[in-house]
This record gives sequence, C-alpha cells and structure tokens, in this order.
Amino acid sequence: MLTSKAPWRTLAISVMLVGAGGVSAQPTPPPLPPKTPVKTASSSGSAQIIPVSLKNEHVAASVNGERILVGEVKAVLDQRPYPVTLTEVQKKELRKAALDVLIEDVLMRQYLTKYVPKVDQASYNKEVKDLQDALAKQKKTYAEFLKESGQTSEQLQRDIIARLQWKQLLGRFYPDAKAKAYYDENKVFFDKIFVRASHILIKLPANASKEQVAQATQQMLVWRQEILSAKVKFEDVAKQHSACESKKNGGDIGQFPYKFVVVPEFARTAFSLKKGEIGGPIRTSFGVHLILVTDRTAGEATTFDAVKETVREVQAQDDDLYQRILADQRKKGTIKVDLP
Repeated sequence: MLTSKAPWRTLAISVMLVGAGGVSAQPTPPPLPPKTPVKTASSSGSAQIIPVSLKNEHVAASVNGERILVGEVKAVLDQRPYPVTLTEVQKKELRKAALDVLIEDVLMRQYLTKYVPKVDQASYNKEVKDLQDALAKQKKTYAEFLKESGQTSEQLQRDIIARLQWKQLLGRFYPDAKAKAYYDENKVFFDKIFVRASHILIKLPANASKEQVAQATQQMLVWRQEILSAKVKFEDVAKQHSACESKKNGGDIGQFPYKFVVVPEFARTAFSLKKGEIGGPIRTSFGVHLILVTDRTAGEATTFDAVKETVREVQAQDDDLYQRILADQRKKGTIKVDLP
C-alpha cells in the first residue's frame, strides 16, 4: 500500500531521527515481513501499471489549475517493487493511490503558500545543513539521498521550503505554552520510555449494559485476587480466559511507547505501574482488562526546549491536523483527474 505521507514530511522525519536524535513523529512499529517471499517485477513498477499509451508529459490531474504529470505518478510508483502479476483493478487502485499522494502534496503546498509567509534564506540554509549533517552521520551523499527518495534537486528544494512552512504553521497552531502542556502530559513518550505488558481481556460490545460491565469487572477482581495471592499465575489465566489473541503468549503484547500503539486508557494504566505490578480492572473500547507490566525501559531524559519542534510534530499527528487541513482543502478545491 502506498503511503499518503508527503515527501517533505518524510524529509522532516529523516532529519529529526538522524540529525536531532529526537523522537520520530510517526512512532509506529515496522510492518512484519511477509511469511512467503513475493516475486517482484524486474522492470520498474510503473512500467506495468501505467498504460503504455500515456507518456510522461501527459496530464494525470490538475489541482486548482496546477498540473500533475504522468511522469510524476510514475516516480511515486517506482519507489517500491510490485508483484509480477497484477489485475487491471489492482493496477487502477495503485495508480489512484499514487496520484492521491501527489494531489494531497499539491493541496498542502497551495495551503502553505497562501497562509504561511515565505521562507527566509537563512532558515533554508540551516535546514540544508541539518540534512547534510544527518546524511554524513549515515555516511550517505546528497546524491544517494536524492536517488533513494526519488527526487531531483529542484524537488528537494521545494520540499525543504514546504517543511519550513509547515514548522511555521505548527508554531502558530501550537505556541510554546500549548506545546509545553502537551509535553508535560506525555513526557514519558518524549523520554522514549517503553513498557512491556501482558493483559487479560473480557470483550464487551460498545453498547454494553451497566450489568455487563459490572459482571466483567467483578470477574477481573476475582482473578486479580487469585493472582496476587499466588493461587494462579497471570499467564495461565490469560491463556485460559483472555479474549485477545495474545492469550497464546500468556497475554504478552510486547513492548510499546506511551502513544500511538495501544489505546490511551491502556497506556495510562500501564505506564503508571512499576515492573511486576498489576493494574485494573480498566475499561477500554475493547472491553475490560487486567494489565501486568513485565518490563520498563529507563529511556532518555529530555527537556522541552530540546525537543519542542518534535513535540509540535507529534501533537499535530495526535490532532490529525494534516488530514483535517487536507479534507478542508479538498472540499474547497477544484480537482480534475485525467488518469484512467
């Protein structure tokens, strides 16, 4: 599946991770590798997905009068391999996904151009130096970065400008006082503390009655007391009774950060516990849980001033700011798609 992340946002994350040593603005675990190898086409992905009748200079779409060319769609498609055999429906879906990436990028650039002041040369030069320093730490050249990201120098320059405008916009949406409050509330996340936990789940429907919740809670309290008194082991109760797939592992769900992986109520309880402590019963959208913390990392202490730009990026993600702006721009904009 193609990511809808704008190229300049990918650039921002690269600089944050490597250059500043901060917390990723997209702190989600990497996807698991496929169980069986997938054969991929030896030629470029776009060669088999874009109809041969369409040349690079043909117009794929226009966004408020700004054209997106077929060659740009091909460049997005060529950034990943594809199975040798694709149905026509799959090809069309991939073309649409790639074009959506570009449409959203144009919409956001147009929004930034309209509502954010132009970038000054000093700020631009500093961003370029930060990127170069980050690449040097990775022992990569500027040319290698361009090749890996599928960009020209001109496109990278445009992306850096968009990145700086986005930073200005975040400063407007999240001034220091607001960002500091968010940082204080989520400090364990920015300190890169991870918790490993196991849980026992009694599933409940979203519209569960008070009686159902009370019954599940009471059962959890019974199990909790039996575990604390060493009559039974937590993992054994999980294996026998939990409604989560993690029951196969005695309830173990692995290691996770404070945000973006487990639901907030679960995270708050897990991170409030010391290693070996049991929390709950707690109610989430999944049902009622008991939580056992089996490990907790020390993390790396941060200060707000050192990570404030990362804080704003994460807060914007938490608020779905990027997607909310795009949704509004789509409603207001005129988008004409010519790519079949």
